[in-house]
Amino acid sequence: MTAPRPADPPSEDLSRLAVLHGVATSYSPSPDRSVTASATAVTLTLAALGVDASTPGAVSAALAARERELGERLLPPTVVGWGGSPPAALAALPEGTRLRIDTEQGESRADADGLPPGVHRLTATTSDGRTATAHLIVAPPRLPTPAGRSHGLLVQLYSLLSRRSWGMGDLGDLAELAGWAGRSLGAGFVQVNPLHAAVPGAPTDPSPYRPSSRRFPDPVHLRVEDIPEAAYVDDPERLRALLERAGRLREAVLHKGALIDRDAVWELKREALELLGEVPLGPGWRAAYCDFLAEQGQALEDHATWCALAEVHGSDWHRWPTGLRDPRSAETTQARNGLMDRVDFWSRLAWLTDTQLTAAQRAGLEAGMSVGIVHDLAVGVHPGGADAWAQQEHFAAGMSVGAPPDAFNARGQDWGLPPWRPDRLAESGYAPFRDLLRALFRYAGALRIDHVMGLFRLWWVPQGHPPTEGTYVRYDAEAMLAVLVLEASRAGALVIGEDLGTVEPGVREALRERGVLGTSVLWFERDWDGDGRPLPPDGWRADCLATATTHDLPSTAARLTGEHVELRDSLGLLTRPLEEERAEAAADAGEWLSLLSRLGLLHGTGGGGDTSSEEAQIQAVHRFLLRTPARMVGVWLPDGVGDRRPQNLPGTWDQYPNWRLPIADAQGRPVTLEDLAASPRLHALMEVLREDGA
Repeated sequence: MTAPRPADPPSEDLSRLAVLHGVATSYSPSPDRSVTASATAVTLTLAALGVDASTPGAVSAALAARERELGERLLPPTVVGWGGSPPAALAALPEGTRLRIDTEQGESRADADGLPPGVHRLTATTSDGRTATAHLIVAPPRLPTPAGRSHGLLVQLYSLLSRRSWGMGDLGDLAELAGWAGRSLGAGFVQVNPLHAAVPGAPTDPSPYRPSSRRFPDPVHLRVEDIPEAAYVDDPERLRALLERAGRLREAVLHKGALIDRDAVWELKREALELLGEVPLGPGWRAAYCDFLAEQGQALEDHATWCALAEVHGSDWHRWPTGLRDPRSAETTQARNGLMDRVDFWSRLAWLTDTQLTAAQRAGLEAGMSVGIVHDLAVGVHPGGADAWAQQEHFAAGMSVGAPPDAFNARGQDWGLPPWRPDRLAESGYAPFRDLLRALFRYAGALRIDHVMGLFRLWWVPQGHPPTEGTYVRYDAEAMLAVLVLEASRAGALVIGEDLGTVEPGVREALRERGVLGTSVLWFERDWDGDGRPLPPDGWRADCLATATTHDLPSTAARLTGEHVELRDSLGLLTRPLEEERAEAAADAGEWLSLLSRLGLLHGTGGGGDTSSEEAQIQAVHRFLLRTPARMVGVWLPDGVGDRRPQNLPGTWDQYPNWRLPIADAQGRPVTLEDLAASPRLHALMEVLREDGA
């Protein structure tokens, strides 16, 4: 790939100013190549951080102000300490500086030795009377290493339909899957897609990675019949009619070739939930709801207010009446008061969803799982959604997260997600990040962080500009990791970082040092520094979740048979001749099969000697994963029944039914949760893992 060098590189002063604000002036798409960011990208990025760099004079003034600020500053806004040791930032304080630390636990101390984990308030006073305050985050040195190896299932929840779900998988199905997998398969975990609240409105974006809110879950996943009030509705015939319509939705997906229709499911569930909302809560149930309201506080009130306002004014707050665009305005307060019934409705849905998520985690643990449910944290949120409205002071206006051009995508990527401002995060003691993690860890045994490299830096793209006109903005990775380790340790949860693709040097090492597991996918594990051949099992890292595939990649059956190439060709996605792509895919699969054979991992299925079937080869792939030192081994649930289709095909929108396919067998017939539980093929695959002691 050859990309043109920007014609307007930053001036020396602009470059210095950018560096002082964590804005990169160049990036390296490969180790042997550096690309200079354009002055336009740097200037617009600085503007999004509140720094005027529009003219040479403005640059000079901003540079002088920043240098003066840093020179006079006693403490950064947030200071980090690990394991009770004094934070390194304190060593730079002038001699004779007095400290006062007001701990999260309500104590006041004069030194930083042996501080308990938490977010404390630090005040430093120099001998000449200067004073500075900072947030002090103290975290354990690292998360504990998982005790022993575990294996588990990876599934997109919406794709997992049972004979009880309403046209898409729900939290009742998740609890059933966790209970069955723990007891019958010896599984230690089930990993699901992000269950964050989606932006309402038909057609809803089906992607779970561009939500309205990451802080609250989506009530579309509720199992309506499991809500206690379902037994006491005033109009049971109306609820029964909704159940019948839901049954027709389910049958259309399972037996008539229909796609999962999230909007149709939500239309029915919303009507049912409105009906249930008319039933008064019992005293104990109401007390639990009131506790939830108190625990979630302002965050929940904001989320429910946005949902209520979106019903009236649409789902993009930028288009609301001016006064309502500010969550703290008098107009918003007045509107919320006038919509209190709807605010309560949405608050109750958040609570009910939280209770069913908690029940699913409990079902897994009671079934003997060591981890339980692994939830997924998306990179960001929709710019018009609830979080972007309620926390807009923490988001960079006019910016979007994406990826720079590389060998696989010469145009770069724009994901349409507004980034957090690193300066505002630091000033708040990382409160938005802390609150987000605390909310997710309420019901997660582990958390997968999509694009975990975003804790270190993100590619910012100015709105209205192509992704090539972006630049990296750095975050305080030490502070982000400290918050992550602190909240995960409080919850007793594991953390898995999705660190696939281009990762800057030092990131994987920093994550491993803090106990964050990585992600290793078989087809990407090659000796890239040597001969490029498949990496033997003893060359894999131990601190990872090892899998054969993911939701964004071809299923293992499709990879082994080459069907993924035919699919991309049918959609016009190939950039090279079909025969060339076929040959490369066959060579790739052939190298792996050759290694599996040399290692003696290819066995016949059903007691036979035929090792050529893709079922036998899929089993061999998982025997290979068990030969690696990986602490967690994940099985893509559709692989268990030979599903050929990817759940998401990057680079497509309406050409392919992304995020709308049910799990299916090798012939493309949808498979229910009950069918999965009875599937000899799935049991045979999972027995491979149990025999090897995973």
